[in-house]
Amino acid sequence: MMGQKLNERLTQTGPGSDAGNVLRYYWQPAALSDELAGKRPVIPVRLLGEDLVLFRNGKGELGLVARACPHRGVDLCYGRLEDNGLRCSFHGWLFNREGQCVEQPGEPEGSTMHERIRTTAYPVVEKNGIIFAYLGPDEPPEFPNFDCFRAPDTHVFAFKGLWKCNWLQAMEVGIDPAHASFLHRFLQDEDPADGYGKQFRDKASNTDVPMTKLLRDYHRPDITVEETNYGMRLISLRHMDNDKTHVRVTNQIFPVAISIPMSREMIITQWHVPVDDEKCYWYSMFTSFGKPIDKDIMRAQRLKEHRLPDYAPIKNKENNYGYNPDEQTSETYTGMGFDINVHDQWAVESPGAIFDRRNEHLGKTDVAIIKYRRMLTAAIDNLKSDNADALPMCNASDVQTIFGPISNDTIGTRDNWREEFQTSDTARREACSDWDATL
Repeated sequence: MMGQKLNERLTQTGPGSDAGNVLRYYWQPAALSDELAGKRPVIPVRLLGEDLVLFRNGKGELGLVARACPHRGVDLCYGRLEDNGLRCSFHGWLFNREGQCVEQPGEPEGSTMHERIRTTAYPVVEKNGIIFAYLGPDEPPEFPNFDCFRAPDTHVFAFKGLWKCNWLQAMEVGIDPAHASFLHRFLQDEDPADGYGKQFRDKASNTDVPMTKLLRDYHRPDITVEETNYGMRLISLRHMDNDKTHVRVTNQIFPVAISIPMSREMIITQWHVPVDDEKCYWYSMFTSFGKPIDKDIMRAQRLKEHRLPDYAPIKNKENNYGYNPDEQTSETYTGMGFDINVHDQWAVESPGAIFDRRNEHLGKTDVAIIKYRRMLTAAIDNLKSDNADALPMCNASDVQTIFGPISNDTIGTRDNWREEFQTSDTARREACSDWDATL
């Protein structure tokens, strides 16, 4: 159980909040590049409880500024995109990407008032289909050399989805290895050859056993957690017959991301970014170690389940997440279809927008959740003590020396599983011919 004050401390992310201050020390996804692909590349962004406008100017440069004009508060999302900035449609005030007002055409000739007018502006960087923003103090940090950033655009597909819940409970489903054997259980196995772009549809390691069957048959994983320079590594062991062990290695990338295997060819890096305290977006980068990604197939798969322009899921609380009791009897554990995003969405939304953790009872398989909350609490305390260097990745002498992280499934012996998952990952990286994936 968790007291209400601690629950609020870990879940609230608006300006000046404890967890929000921590999250602002890291780059956070603000939008997909696809969202700026139209004739008018200007969109509203709500991030960490702040209302902002993201735009691309005539030079192709990105800007992220406060949504309310500092003159009289009108919505700059309806401003005119011109003169390499965003011009307010109310009185023509023009703001550049740095938030500086550079023109006030209605003011008297020779007025220098505009030089004293600035609006909030944040640095933004585009990486493989996602636009990241830095809302923190001082200069923004470097990006680590994670696989999703090292791979070329041809080998990365980006997408997002809206969940109506707090970011913490959304992120915590990704560091809960035990749930995959139940929440994502399929009572009948599909042909793995038809599973391109879908998680848990591959065969297990170098066997003919579908991952769906393995997760169903071996549902009591031994879970250990190791602290790393980027957050945590989770190792889940499912001990099989004939002295074999299935090893699943996943990661928590501090503060809001996870890295997990999707198949032998792909991994998923996924951020859970607060819109505000009661809504969040998940942003995913699917990274291929093999051939280039077929983005048309993957986009079409996900657009069947999401509406535009807000990327809200079509199945939701209002339509019972597509729940079908007949399907639950014979096909899936949840009765909510075959898209595991829907399963996760139900699992994180049904406790309410912010779960009252005074009613929570954690078990042994929740070891990563317990450890993560301690890490976040420690980060909050370190910031309050003016010790930002103690935050994960903030204390690295060169964050660009952080590679990986390793995310894979393999099968080895019970005694040598660690050596074999590392060997399996090394082999996959060495076979990657289109980009340098070596660690």
